[in-house]
This record gives sequence, structure tokens and C-alpha cells, in this order.
Amino acid sequence: MDKHRYSLEKGSKKHLCPECGKKRFVRFVDNETGDYLPEQYGRCDKGDGHYFVNPYSDGYAKAIREQERGNRSELPNNWKPQRKKGTPQHETKPVFFDFDTFKQTLQPERYEKNTFIQNLFYRVQFPFEVDEVTKVIQAYRLGTVAIGYRAGANTFPFIDIKGNVRAVQVKQFDKQNHTTGTDFLHSIIEKHHDRNNKPLPEWLEAYMKQDKRISCLFGEHLLSKYHSNPVALVEAPKTAVYGTLYFGLPKTPESLIWLSVYNKSSFSFDKLKVLKERFVYVFPDLSKDGNTFKEWETKAKEYESRLPGTRFIFSDLLEQLAPERDKSEGYDLADYLIKQDWRLFRKQNIQEQAPQPEPEKVTGVTKVTHQQNLLFSHVAPLPKVEVFKTERIEQPVKKQIHNIIVYVSDTGKLFIPTPFYDKTFTVYPSVKSYNERSCLPEFIQSSIIDTNQMSIAKIDIEKLIIN
Repeated sequence: MDKHRYSLEKGSKKHLCPECGKKRFVRFVDNETGDYLPEQYGRCDKGDGHYFVNPYSDGYAKAIREQERGNRSELPNNWKPQRKKGTPQHETKPVFFDFDTFKQTLQPERYEKNTFIQNLFYRVQFPFEVDEVTKVIQAYRLGTVAIGYRAGANTFPFIDIKGNVRAVQVKQFDKQNHTTGTDFLHSIIEKHHDRNNKPLPEWLEAYMKQDKRISCLFGEHLLSKYHSNPVALVEAPKTAVYGTLYFGLPKTPESLIWLSVYNKSSFSFDKLKVLKERFVYVFPDLSKDGNTFKEWETKAKEYESRLPGTRFIFSDLLEQLAPERDKSEGYDLADYLIKQDWRLFRKQNIQEQAPQPEPEKVTGVTKVTHQQNLLFSHVAPLPKVEVFKTERIEQPVKKQIHNIIVYVSDTGKLFIPTPFYDKTFTVYPSVKSYNERSCLPEFIQSSIIDTNQMSIAKIDIEKLIIN
């Protein structure tokens, strides 16, 4: 069904041929994302059977298709996405997805056929209440494909902060809510018209000509409603939806908004600049050797220098505790959340706190380690198996540490020296709020805090509580 997805770049632009070295090489382009395929894919215009490598002939297209179905196939030749580069031009005005076409996906009668939504009601281990799912559907504008080869698939619209629909991702799921197929609504409509020899609608003609279509964050429109809330940023829209189902929609200025970037390569400045002056808690998908975590963390450090007031905070809880099998399979936060009883999870949810005065914040990318366990310390532990052992856990010195010294002010505020980052304190309103994980902590510079007049307490590392 993806015969139109990859094609030779249109126009007169030429690149250096990897074989003859002459500038007469036409590269293949992914028509859904606007990215170039790896440099080896293309055709030299010299002709006479000269260099030509087709992504459909060496397994590349199949590997991408399998990955989008959730099968985690390895890409050939260490593929990395490359954004099309051209002569610098004035930024063109984006063409938005047709709003009337988008609204059709939201027709109420369609949800009965939506496998993803029905699974949340009836088939997951801890089914959700109708009201909870309805709130999430309305917040993210989730919809349904009614007919065709993607009938029953869920639609994840990418709506920008001004309310414009940039793209609509289509995902099919099995009864366990595992992905079985991925598409985009504009591509489905285009294929339908091509098969029936019908001309494309005018809006779609213009829409297809632009390079960038998935040009905003999933859930970005929520930023205009929640003007200063911290953000939880994940890779896939499904993970953002699960995050909201478990943490709930924002109720206070401290509550998290769950957004997604789309995929690993979409952790880009162009998308993230809309998060200026926000606290952003980042949860990359697992990957072999932690490559995604490292790549995103490196990028975040550079982005912070360009986004005053923005703070990226990374949690390596999954990186430290997940088995190698899960890393190789690319598990994400949703794979672990869905195993929890959402009702019990909500009782200890960070979003049930009352608003607290905001202490002075610091800047700089921070890695939140599993010792801090800021967001998920109340989640049931992962199974204890040998592959969970990490270098940090296996060190004898670490095993001998049973508590951490912390400080309590005369007003009851708790100051925890931030592990592995001695320039800040992690601050909770009280010991009780830390033990119950009833709120997000704040981070303040250690240089402005005098602990000499404070009382001393200890955190039991094994239980992560203060007695």
C-alpha cells in the first residue's frame, strides 16, 4: 500500500553520484515525512544502466514498514534520517490539513469501531472508565477511520498551538493495543483518488507539495490552554495518551501536559521551540545501548542555550532497570504504565497536589536518576531478573549505602541534595509530600541555601522513604 511513499525527488536538483562522483544524482525522498532516504538510494542520470539503488529492492522499504507495524526490524546500512537540504529560501507558509475532512474522523458513531478505544474500555488489564477515556479523546481530538483498508484505526492529529491541523497519523492496533499498521490520512486519501482515477482535492494538491507535514508536537494545542504547566515529552502519540490516562488531565498549574514528538528523529529544535520557558520532563523510548536517551540528552543541552527559561529534565529510570530484551525491542513508558492499575496509580499521582510557592529555578539539562525516582517511585517494580543488573547497582560501594542525608527547614520544607548533581537541591514542600509522591519537586541552587540551621533526616534508599 506504500507504492507512493518513496519516489525520486522532483525538480532539477542534483547531488554527487556515490559511484561516478559527478553532480547528476537524483535522490529518493520519503513523501510522508519530507526526509531524504540514505545517500545510497537514488539514480545517476548518466543513463545506460549506470548507478541506481531502489529502496524497494534491498529491504529498506520493508524494514520501515515492519517497524511501523511494531516489529522492530533493523534498517539496512545503519540508516539515519537526513533532512532535505537545499538553497536557503524564505520560510514558506505551511499548508494545513483540511479541517472539514479532519472533523469527519470525530463522528461519535465511529468510536464503536475504534479498536484502540474499545481496548481501553474492555480488553486492557485494568479497563478505564468511559468518562476518563472520553476526556482524553476530547483533549487530543482522537478519531476513527470508518472505511477502507484502515477501517477501525485510530487517528492521532498533530494540532499546533494555534489550532491548525498539521497532519493526522493513522494507527491500527490489535486486541492488545500493539501497533499493526501505520499510515497518514493524507496518504490514504491520495491512494483512494489514485485507485479510482479521480483528481485530488485542491487542498490536498497543495498539501502534498510541501516538504514538512508533521511539523508540530502531538498535543501541542494543549499548550494554549495550559499556559505555564510543565510538560512530559515522549516519542509516540500513544504514549502521551497513556500518560494522560494514568496521570489525568491537568488540574493545577503544576500538573503535567503529555506531548509527543512523533518519532526518534523528531526531537528537533523546530518542534521543541514552542516549549520555551517550560519545565520539560523527557522520557525517551528504550533503545539498544541507550542510544536514543544519549542522543536526545545531547540535543537538549544545545536547545536549552537557544531557549531561555527552558529546562529539560531526563529520567533514566527505565534505562537503569529495564532488561536488555526490552531495550532491544524499543519498549516505551506506555508498555510499563499499562501494567499498573490506573486507579491506584492516580491515588499517588503527582497531580493531586495543591499549588505550592515556586522557588528559584536553575537552568541546565538534568538527569533524574532512579535513586531520585521523582515521577514513578510508586510504580510497581519491574521483575527482578539477572539482566537488570547495571554497573551502578553492582558496585559494592553502592550496595552498602542504605540512606541519604537530607535537610528539613523550620517550616517543614524538605531539601534533598540532588544525586550526581551537587549544585542543586531537590525540594519538596514536606516530608509527607516526598513519601507519598504527591507533587513534583522543584530544583534550586545549593549555593543560596544554608542547611546549618536545619534538622537532619535520612532517606532509606531501599524503600525510598523518610522514616
